[in-house]
Amino acid sequence: MNIRELADLAGVSASTVSKIMNNKDSSISPATRERVLQIAKQYNYQSYSSLIDKGTTTLTLGIVFRCASAINMTLNGILKAAQDSGYTIMLRESGDDPEEEARNISVLCSHHVDGIIWEFVDQTSSEQLQVITRYGIPVVVFNSEYEAAINIDYEELGYNAVQTLIDAGHTGIACINAPGIGAEEFTEGYRKCLFQNHIPLEEELIYDQINSMLTHKISSHAISGIVSSCYTAAASLYDAVKELRYELPYDISLVSLRDDLWEKDVFRPISTFTIPHYEFGEYLCNRLIGEIEKSEISFPAFCKSVTLDNEDSVGIPYNNHSKKIAVIGSINIDNYLKMSVLPRTGKTVNSSLSASYVGGKAINEAVGAARLGQRVSVIGRVGNDVDSDQVFQALNAHGIDAIGVKRCSGYRTGQAYIFVQSDGDSMISIMSGANEALAPQDIREVERIFENAAFCLIQTEIPMDTVMEACRIARKHGAKTILKPVACGTLSAELLGCVDIIVPNAEEINEICPSDDDMDEQAAYLLDQGVGTVIVTLGAEGCFVKTRQEAEYFPAVLFDVIDASGAADAFISALASYLLDGYTLHESVRIAAYAAGFSISREGVTPSLIDKNTLEAYIMQREPELL
Repeated sequence: MNIRELADLAGVSASTVSKIMNNKDSSISPATRERVLQIAKQYNYQSYSSLIDKGTTTLTLGIVFRCASAINMTLNGILKAAQDSGYTIMLRESGDDPEEEARNISVLCSHHVDGIIWEFVDQTSSEQLQVITRYGIPVVVFNSEYEAAINIDYEELGYNAVQTLIDAGHTGIACINAPGIGAEEFTEGYRKCLFQNHIPLEEELIYDQINSMLTHKISSHAISGIVSSCYTAAASLYDAVKELRYELPYDISLVSLRDDLWEKDVFRPISTFTIPHYEFGEYLCNRLIGEIEKSEISFPAFCKSVTLDNEDSVGIPYNNHSKKIAVIGSINIDNYLKMSVLPRTGKTVNSSLSASYVGGKAINEAVGAARLGQRVSVIGRVGNDVDSDQVFQALNAHGIDAIGVKRCSGYRTGQAYIFVQSDGDSMISIMSGANEALAPQDIREVERIFENAAFCLIQTEIPMDTVMEACRIARKHGAKTILKPVACGTLSAELLGCVDIIVPNAEEINEICPSDDDMDEQAAYLLDQGVGTVIVTLGAEGCFVKTRQEAEYFPAVLFDVIDASGAADAFISALASYLLDGYTLHESVRIAAYAAGFSISREGVTPSLIDKNTLEAYIMQREPELL
């Protein structure tokens, strides 16, 4: 086609066509320019001057890849977008050779391409930009750390892969950072997601290849999930896991990225996020054409929503196949002062000892159950302060799932001020802090924690509507509730109807049932309200247990009293742990009395909570029939 034929088709003069094709069309309307260019694209028209003048339109795009085969689908997307817009492609490949790259740029400039899509070899590639600038050729740079480069958001893909496993209940998550495009960004997404979910980062769980250390972590169940930036590495890991006679996702969950070029792997059912290479190629090409044609359309950053292709290799963590204990309640820093006698009005006393520990009833009971061999999840709130760091460190040290513990800006982590007399008696004052911020909605947001819970330990040092919601959701998922009423006054019939076991002390049951003085009658009242079992702790006098079938006093286990402030927490955590292990209520109460006895013989609450081996070794010497 010559210029006159093109002019006739467009209904304009040959001079108008010449001006448009030579970029001298400032006096020509945008509509006319677009019409002429559209016909020129359809017929792949090139003017004679385009072969010799660098300022003319050639309807040709230059593409410079490091390795075209490595990004096949990106190239396919570019080709499709170019063809749809009437452009042809000149493709050049640089490998990892800067000199070859320089030659490629020179060739494209000499052919007067209208624009260039360019994958840098390295950071020195940007020095070649001045060559292109002299020709006035628009450039789009991609897959590069260059400031103006356009890249697929591999960090978001890594974040989403990890979040998929966290949403399934995983906290021990490893990362395979296989060498390749976007691998480092993928790993940054891994780090970011762990941080934002309050899961401590362990750098040793980031691997650049599959090795014996990783397979050992899998076989010992030290990790429960793995994310991979490379499907080839994920496939190799899948094969290695099968060789070890483990199953996905029962023993280990796996999420990987996957190139959109590949068909579904029928031999390896792996959960994947497909990298949107094709759409990315289309975006690169359309953006370049927009710059070439001075389009008024604005191009936002490349954003392609990516969802998990399948859930074939994503399941709950291996350890979650057994039942666990969920704990909902207060989280504090316990500040201790020890003195010969407790202070009173008009009386100043000196302290002989001060100390601080991570505490609060939720932490105390969680740590107590964890030391007795149970899997534990905690739901609570801490402030956005240094104390909150101590809380997460303590939870991590005991292997407690802290996915339900969140920081609250504008609040301080709760504080407990504990005055301990030399005979072990104590007074406690609480500053609720962030505990006040634990709302019913927060419980609903982590409802999955209840799904595999056998027992939920709940305390009333949090808002009562939150206590009610926790009991309601626990009942919904078949978990038995153990309620510790603290400074709460009377309790609603609705709440009591959702409680399986209530564990007040003598003063607390008087607050709950103010009209009755007889403990047996008080317990009967609570049973009438729907409570399953009432256990009243009586300190050195033991405890009183009443069910619908029987009532019985259990003696205390005598230990030297150093600090009695955590006895109830030790009792409740042991009670739940041994009920979960299949012991009867009678046996569990007796074992819990031993755990409470140990707790009063040491300073502090969490430091005094007994471990399973020590507790059972002691019981075997005195009441072996219990075990």
